[in-house]
Amino acid sequence: MRTWEAMHPGARWIAPETDLRTVARIMRDEDIGALPVGENDRLIGMVTDRDIAVRAWANGHDAASLTARDVMTKDIVYCRTSESIEEAVRLMEAKKVRRLPVIDDEKRMVGMLSLGDISHATSRELTTGLVKAVTAHHA
Repeated sequence: MRTWEAMHPGARWIAPETDLRTVARIMRDEDIGALPVGENDRLIGMVTDRDIAVRAWANGHDAASLTARDVMTKDIVYCRTSESIEEAVRLMEAKKVRRLPVIDDEKRMVGMLSLGDISHATSRELTTGLVKAVTAHHA
């Protein structure tokens, strides 16, 4: 099975200038934990609910003055539509991430592949290994 067969198609993007209140509302309203950040039709980062908690609130910043660019993770890990689910899982395990943007041959983001998507599309063994890898304590 290829990643495009299991992913959520049409993931929403946000601009880097999007304020954190808007980011949090989108996450709440759409029941998602991560939003890709795009600029000039390219993926430049990802904001997760954890990024907001750790990089804004826990660091004592005035969250009302921060934008997605201020808290986003810049080194984005992604997979391609042509890759197998197993390849995506190995990448997620190695990088300890729960979600991957899915990029097509034209380098356009066409969806998101999450731990939940993988659990619905693959074997229990593959899912169990991934869960153990991404939930292990980070040193």
